[in-house]
Amino acid sequence: MKKIRILKIIFIAFALSCNAQTTPFQVVIEPVSISGLSGLQAFAWGQHNGKWLIIGGRTDGLHRRQPFAAFNQEGHNNQLIVVDPAAGQKWSASLSSLPIDLQEQLSSTNMEFYQEGDYLYLAGGYGYSNSYGDHVTYPYLSAVKVPEVINSIINGTSFATNFRQLSDTLFGVTGGYLNKINNTFYLTGGQVFMGRYNPMGPNHGPGFIQEYTNSIRKFIISDNGAELSVTHFPEIIDSKNLHRRDLNVVPQIMPSGQEGLTAFSGVFQVGADLPYLNCVNIDSAGYSVNNSFTQYYNHYHCAHIPLYSAVNNEMHTVFFGGIAQYYDSLGTPVQDKNVPFVKTIARVTRDADGTMEEHKLPVEMPSLLGASSEFIPVENLPKYNNEVLKLDDFSADKTLVGYIFGGISSSDANIFFSNGGTQSSASSQIFKVYIIKD
Repeated sequence: MKKIRILKIIFIAFALSCNAQTTPFQVVIEPVSISGLSGLQAFAWGQHNGKWLIIGGRTDGLHRRQPFAAFNQEGHNNQLIVVDPAAGQKWSASLSSLPIDLQEQLSSTNMEFYQEGDYLYLAGGYGYSNSYGDHVTYPYLSAVKVPEVINSIINGTSFATNFRQLSDTLFGVTGGYLNKINNTFYLTGGQVFMGRYNPMGPNHGPGFIQEYTNSIRKFIISDNGAELSVTHFPEIIDSKNLHRRDLNVVPQIMPSGQEGLTAFSGVFQVGADLPYLNCVNIDSAGYSVNNSFTQYYNHYHCAHIPLYSAVNNEMHTVFFGGIAQYYDSLGTPVQDKNVPFVKTIARVTRDADGTMEEHKLPVEMPSLLGASSEFIPVENLPKYNNEVLKLDDFSADKTLVGYIFGGISSSDANIFFSNGGTQSSASSQIFKVYIIKD
């Protein structure tokens, strides 16, 4: 407890004292712990009445280089986990009562997911399948009725009837992002990966198939609670600019006031094993690549928060830690082509004329945390239909906007080439996230 209090004091003091320039708001993170909560990374989540439903992900850290050890079965999360962050409680239940196809998909890593009302939709994911006898990307879309499953897990009753699944190869994606613009779903980026990971390439050892989707897949889900169906629209394909996975695709309010998305960074550039530094803006009319913006920090999937000020017509996106090609040294971005774990918390702001700028914040993650973590917002905050928070409507000077949970905790910035399985782990740490308006 003493260590947690000290960390809290340091975070708040650092955030409040390092204000060298005028900022729209400041960020404070405060660590909290829940006894018995296991570490997890690259998972999916839904929520209802302040409780989280956690599905899938890995219970270990950064994947190892050896094919026999990378993404092994022991690291699968075979539990459904319920967390009440306010009460400091957690519950869990095995997936074993579900049909095999559901068990396998729901224990996979890097599923795409989106919650619409009571239903959490889960697409794809990667993991070892006993049914296929190999590692696969699952060709499924599943629907989960979140309130009923949470209640069943807490009360120890059956939840099997609250899961449904359909098979569709267009949902066979891992490491992409599932969002909505107005009434249409957008599945952006990602890849199909079949077989065991091998850093030597697809034709070495056991071999594998890796195909980037290079696309934005648009569709509508029809769901009456009993029958689940999908209407697909023509997908958008761009093998140069949409060749991205393990990225952050964040809901936005565009300068026009319309809903949109921005695909930030991601990996890997065509012809180079490096993250993208530009971004792709997506709206209901199509997409555009912004080459006039350079994002130095937070290149891989990490916890993030979208906030919009209608008064100033400014869209802010805050990113927490993770993995990046650059780190800060005395106010200057320094390149590391090994793409290390970082502590950086940064804000990208889009102004009224569409100009985007990145600002490294004075507060940092307390250690090399954030990769494959998730930000889970407080439910009753003022927000737009696409979950972007209404910054102007925060009435208090200090507002609890949500929590960061999980992700990879690394012992050093660059561990990939020396990773024996002990250099990193899945984090069980929770952080409260506050926004302080200036």
